[in-house]
Amino acid sequence: MVALPKNFNDLEVGPKSKRYMDAAEAGKLKWKPPAADLPDRLPLPPFKTKAQALQKVKAAEDAWNTRDPERVAAAYSADTVWRNRDEFLHGRDAVRAFLERKWARESRYRLRKHLWAHSGRRIAVRFEYEYYCEEGEGQGEGEGGGGGQWRRAHGIELWEFDDKGYMRWRDMSANDVPIAESERRLVD
Repeated sequence: MVALPKNFNDLEVGPKSKRYMDAAEAGKLKWKPPAADLPDRLPLPPFKTKAQALQKVKAAEDAWNTRDPERVAAAYSADTVWRNRDEFLHGRDAVRAFLERKWARESRYRLRKHLWAHSGRRIAVRFEYEYYCEEGEGQGEGEGGGGGQWRRAHGIELWEFDDKGYMRWRDMSANDVPIAESERRLVD
């Protein structure tokens, strides 16, 4: 088992990446057991059926489309570990802060998640999301220019859940492409 240091969120990206990959290569991080008084987030692992895994995927999609950092962060364990592109996060508070920054830059955000595979306490998804970066607001979360530009992100996520159904590990990779508004796929 590999434990992340208490100051993980304060490390520079290089040392964070090394610690994260050391833990991933070992196959397991050192997890605290979930608090007994926490409510279960159904369905619970192991995910034996496609329907159970799809229920988790749909719940995540619905929560992320609210753009509510509190609601989204509530689905993650207190000691959750994330790799999101080139950011490495540890803990629900770090996730909440990340989501606040993300959605301050990405307006009109819309997401779709698609189940790719599931086994035991793990689920893999493909996703796409679209967002608009206002002029002068930078590039959103992704790469390349973004001011006044629609963008689409394509990617994958690997998830692992604790015994109470909270996501304790999220590993995400994605690429962004600029699109014209007429090329949007995810419209309400």
